[in-house]
Amino acid sequence: MIKTLSLASSLSSSVIGLILAATALTALSACNNVSPTLQSTATSTTVKPAMQSAAQAQTTLSPAVQVAIGDYVSAGYAQRAQGYDWVAVMISANGSEAINIKVRARTDIKQASCSYEGQATLMGQDNAHGIIFQTIANDSLVFLQFKDGQLTIDSEDKRALNYFCSGGATLAGDYQKLTGSLAVS
Repeated sequence: MIKTLSLASSLSSSVIGLILAATALTALSACNNVSPTLQSTATSTTVKPAMQSAAQAQTTLSPAVQVAIGDYVSAGYAQRAQGYDWVAVMISANGSEAINIKVRARTDIKQASCSYEGQATLMGQDNAHGIIFQTIANDSLVFLQFKDGQLTIDSEDKRALNYFCSGGATLAGDYQKLTGSLAVS
C-alpha cells in the first residue's frame, strides 16, 4: 500500500509537471504567431517585420542625427568644372546619437588631398551653437558643428587636422550641405 501511494504521488507530480511544461510551450509557441508592427513617426503606415530594422533605424535616430545626415562640401566644389580642388564630408547615422564621418577629396583630375573615416558622438545642442558632435582624431578632440545647413570642423589642436590632408590642406573649416547628390567630378 505504501509503495502504491508513493507511485501514485510520483505519477501525479510527473503529470502535473508535464501539464505545466505543455502549457508553457503552448504559450511560448503562440508568441511566434504574433506579428509585431512598428509605427513610423514619419508616416502613419504600419511597417511589416521584414522592413522593421530599416524603419526602426530611421525612427530611433535623435533629431540631431537626422539634421546632421547628408553630404557637405567645401567652397571649391561649386567651381569643380574649372579644376578647383574640393573636399566632401559625408555624414551617415551610427546609432541613435552618433554619426559616421567619411571625408573624400577630388580624385578625378588630381590625387586626393584629404581622406578620413571615423565616428563622432552627440555632445549637445542649443540655439546659439547648433548641434555639436565630438570625436578624437590624431590625439586631439575634434568638434563637428552643424548649424543652418553648414558643417564646421574644428579641433583643440589646429595642426591635428592637417594630418589627414596633403599639400598644406586641413579638414578644419566650413562645408555647405548639398541638397542634391554628390558629384565625383
